[in-house]
Amino acid sequence: MIETDKEIQELNTIAQEYCGDINEVLDEVKRVIVGQTDVLDRLMISLIADGHVLLEGVPGLAKTLMVKTLSDALNTKFCRIQFTPDLLPADIVGTKIYEPKTTSFTTQKGPIFHNFILADEINRAPPKVQSALLEAMQERQVTISGDTYRLDAPFLVLATQNPIETEGTYRLPEAQVDRFMFKLLIDYPSKAEEKIIIRRMTRGAHIDVGKMISEDRIKEIQRFNQEIYADETIEDYVTEIVDATRNPSDYDLDVGDMIEYGASPRASIYLILAGKAHALLDGRGYVVPDDVKAIAADVLRHRILLSYEAEAEEVTAGQIIGEILKQVKSP
Repeated sequence: MIETDKEIQELNTIAQEYCGDINEVLDEVKRVIVGQTDVLDRLMISLIADGHVLLEGVPGLAKTLMVKTLSDALNTKFCRIQFTPDLLPADIVGTKIYEPKTTSFTTQKGPIFHNFILADEINRAPPKVQSALLEAMQERQVTISGDTYRLDAPFLVLATQNPIETEGTYRLPEAQVDRFMFKLLIDYPSKAEEKIIIRRMTRGAHIDVGKMISEDRIKEIQRFNQEIYADETIEDYVTEIVDATRNPSDYDLDVGDMIEYGASPRASIYLILAGKAHALLDGRGYVVPDDVKAIAADVLRHRILLSYEAEAEEVTAGQIIGEILKQVKSP
């Protein structure tokens, strides 16, 4: 338990050092990616907090390019898996292959054995294939024909899905969705940003992205993120926010008919871990309520299941989260 200002100051000093490393990575990525600053920050927060991200946006918003560029700026192994209706679980995790010469089976590891996994258009594959990621995302291991293999750290799944196309798509199982730390919504660029994109992408210029940080350094930052100080008042604040999604009437919230199911305990865990990472990104070794508020919508929007009444009245999870943050008293 941290009790002295000296210990907090020591955490601040380390956080500022790591913050410099993270900003170098972001600056390198921004040489390629125009705009989307908030999304890039969230991707870095998820990496620091050792979480996974679901990216949702219409085609052509550089979701794939963003993930690939971030991976290039990190000295890590990257793999893109295109999810299609005919994909099989073995195409992701791997399989056992019989060798006639040795009359034995050898393990052929799948693309899941990389640090950065881009699960492109994840909702194009049926639930059986989507569920192949469940064990990897939670336990950081995969089981192939009864044998268990650990995945290398850092391990980050960034999945994309198109919100407007329903032809040939499958809804993600709730157990799958809950394993993502963030659900990020990517919007169109501004007119000024689009002009820069046009110039950058139509003049034949190629930007080489430098390797800014090593695997060991990433793991070091991830370990430090656990040490960032979150006071008991912050823990109480997070607990009340999540509880308000389950028992809104206890907080004088008139949204009970709009919520079918509230957020899971993973929401509480990720609000703290992502809040810590948000503080680190700001060069601080301690969490403040604004850190939690900043990431609350991204952590909760896919964990609140809306009722038919909410859908009929076009009430969004974001609106409900906004009401919860207004009503729950900040420490």
